[in-house]
Amino acid sequence: MRVELLRYLYIKLKNNQFRRNVLIVGDGHSGRLLATKLIFENPIGIEVLGFVDDDLEIGEEVVSGKKVLGRISQLSEIIKYLKIDEILIAIEGQGYERLLKILDDCKKLDVKVRLTSELFGVVARKIGTEKYIDVPVIDVSTQYYNNLNLIFKRVFDFVIALALIIFLSPLLMIIAIFVKLSSPGPVLFKSRAIGKGGKQFMFYKFRSMSVKNGEDEERKKLMIQYMKESENSNGRKIINIKRVTWIGQILRKTSLDELPQLFNVIKGDMSLVGPRPALPYEYEHYDEWHKRRVSVLPGCTGVWQVWGRSSVTFRESIVLDLYYINNMSPWLDLQLILQTIPAVFFFRGAK
Repeated sequence: MRVELLRYLYIKLKNNQFRRNVLIVGDGHSGRLLATKLIFENPIGIEVLGFVDDDLEIGEEVVSGKKVLGRISQLSEIIKYLKIDEILIAIEGQGYERLLKILDDCKKLDVKVRLTSELFGVVARKIGTEKYIDVPVIDVSTQYYNNLNLIFKRVFDFVIALALIIFLSPLLMIIAIFVKLSSPGPVLFKSRAIGKGGKQFMFYKFRSMSVKNGEDEERKKLMIQYMKESENSNGRKIINIKRVTWIGQILRKTSLDELPQLFNVIKGDMSLVGPRPALPYEYEHYDEWHKRRVSVLPGCTGVWQVWGRSSVTFRESIVLDLYYINNMSPWLDLQLILQTIPAVFFFRGAK
């Protein structure tokens, strides 16, 4: 039996039936480094077929006989024609919008995708990388939910949200009393938010600030300015600290002000895990690639909450959300829910 198995494996290897065809996008330092390591360290079953790049001429040699096979705009055709199994993206100096277009092309053709870590720097810092022949990379192979998984996600959201509301009802009542006693005004802060597909919905939070007219427009201006200057290192939350009540400081620090969003989950406007919900005036100033954030339901928690919170810039929060969308899975949802508790408990990144 063992001899037959070895003979079977030998025939498969001899006929290259275990071979994985690899294509490298980008001819910069990272792309050349990956190609060189793959060629000379020669992992079993890996075959570098060439490069896709917009700077060098088609047919021009990049490294060790491996040539430019076409332009980035031809990526889909090249993947299908050469039966590519894996893409290594190592382009340099490209914007996120261009990069996301490449990821979309790869997603449609069901190929494994890895990025060199500098392309999604915030993901590498906050989430970590894996080693691919000793080169740090980020696995962004898309795992979009199919219809069955979407049904499971909705049922899971509803059951867990309902259970949490029942279990936490004493805490919700206590918080409501303290909010009411802290300053005049309603217990809940209600605001329009942008949901899946750009549809608006009313989302809820415990009120953490005193009610004062005339400051919302100023806050909008500050937020829009911050979005444009998206490398601001002071975090994404733009608030007037003088308006935050004593209970509001506690609620914001612990994210307990967001507990009423469980009712949004029950209604189907939000999910337990997903991208951060955007406000309408934020959405109006989104770049085109930012709008991918609303391709799924927003979440009560997510990658931005666990690994970012207020310690990341606006652009980085978008990138973290898009990482989640490209890697959605029931396991990732469960992982993020479990990690939300220590992230909140230790005030990681809170403001």
